[in-house]
Amino acid sequence: MTPHLRWQPSPVPQQPDPWQNGPAVPGWLEERLFDQRIVMIRGPLTAQAASSIAAALLTLDAAGPAPIQLHVASSGGDLNAAHAVIDVIDAMTAPVHAVVTSEAGDAVLAVLAAAERRSAYRHARFKLAEPRAAAVTGTADEVAAAAGQHLRELEEVVLRLVEVTGQSRSRIEDDLSTGRTLTSLEARDYGLIDEVVGDKGA
Repeated sequence: MTPHLRWQPSPVPQQPDPWQNGPAVPGWLEERLFDQRIVMIRGPLTAQAASSIAAALLTLDAAGPAPIQLHVASSGGDLNAAHAVIDVIDAMTAPVHAVVTSEAGDAVLAVLAAAERRSAYRHARFKLAEPRAAAVTGTADEVAAAAGQHLRELEEVVLRLVEVTGQSRSRIEDDLSTGRTLTSLEARDYGLIDEVVGDKGA
């Protein structure tokens, strides 16, 4: 199997990766999904996972202009990793259509917002929460600089969510700080997604 077809999230240090406890996606299925121009975000969005996702997106973008489906099943991850995927999506020619299959939270919401079209299954859930920063060690000045950079990147997320949802900046900031959870229908009304898959009342 070609190396770029594997986009497995790496476990967070000292924390079990819930996806590692479940069955792995068989190689033949992974290849079939890739052939159908489907890329998956499964489990925590780490730097390693973001690198693999970006490689898959770029490969499919180079293969042709047809839309690429980004299937999302992730409660969140590292903000830097999210920006790495967002930068690739912004630079692509092929449109990205995101589908939340089970959940999307914190930093992954920014990736979702970068897609041209966004949808979700009926029982998917959305967790508005401030994306966490990557662990930083070093001098006090280095830690302070990293904290400042994180705040700037967090502001980019807020502004992107404001643009996509049409909600006010204060509303987005309040919901992120309180960790508001939305159902698919609520996420559609909020502006996070365009449609709920299979909802005949949409």
